[in-house]
Amino acid sequence: MTPAMIPFEAETHLNWRALTDALLDGHTRPRAEIGDTFLYRGEDTMLTRSAWIDGLGSAVKTANIMPGNPARGEPMIHGAVNLYDDVTGQLAAIVDFHLVTKWKTAGDSVLGARLLARPDSKVILIVGAGTVGRNLRDAYGTMFPDARFLIWNRSPEGAARFADECDKTETVTSLEDGVSQADIITSATMTTDPLIKGDWLQPGQHLDLIGAYRPDMREADDTALTRARLFMDSRDTVLNHIGEFKDPLARGVITRDDIVGDLYDQKDGVFTRQTDDITLYKNGGGAHLDLMTSRYILDTWRAAT
Repeated sequence: MTPAMIPFEAETHLNWRALTDALLDGHTRPRAEIGDTFLYRGEDTMLTRSAWIDGLGSAVKTANIMPGNPARGEPMIHGAVNLYDDVTGQLAAIVDFHLVTKWKTAGDSVLGARLLARPDSKVILIVGAGTVGRNLRDAYGTMFPDARFLIWNRSPEGAARFADECDKTETVTSLEDGVSQADIITSATMTTDPLIKGDWLQPGQHLDLIGAYRPDMREADDTALTRARLFMDSRDTVLNHIGEFKDPLARGVITRDDIVGDLYDQKDGVFTRQTDDITLYKNGGGAHLDLMTSRYILDTWRAAT
């Protein structure tokens, strides 16, 4: 079997809602076997994530995350994704790393919002005007077509450029003011010190946290966690690895019993909002989601070509 080589251009055939359907289907299958390796060199991170799901096959994704790259004129992240056949173990596809990352990351978040946010959400605040923020604007715009968007960024110039590039999007200079207006807050920053204060949150809001991926990173403070009902994509890839939960768990701010559910619990009916909830969803982006997304991309690519 000759492996498929799937370029970034394949995204012309992809659809955000269809991807969330594929992710939901993937979570009805046996829980993924997952293995993560984190290597650190100062601010640099080499993250290798592997997953195996019976019926979908296996995948290995390596990401080299170099915060100094933008100053060198390079993307912050480089890597590769290999997708293997479920029956034979043969290499089935080499999928463009940035294609998988874009669709997995934003797709994970909009799936959380599809399940937890109010369906009539009309104002969505994006925190962080980088590449991920732009992908979130695309994904959330598809899932909530009647919503208008706010953008906050540490650099007002970056927020202004973002707003100029996107329709129905305006800047806010105060993060607190932006949070107060929003039905959904989606945050994709590289901060290690929490930006989003729980005292700002209001009943009925949905908070989607994406940026933190290391033990020393957090985007929301302790109060946000204690005020919200807590959800995540996977306990296996979040609780022991990412500061958003690892830090407050270690200090006793929250306990594991405070976690309402992960995406494997959605089939049991617990992965849902109650009317006046503040819902908080941690997008940890595990390898099982890379596998599900890569399989969706491969199947869609084959059907289209």
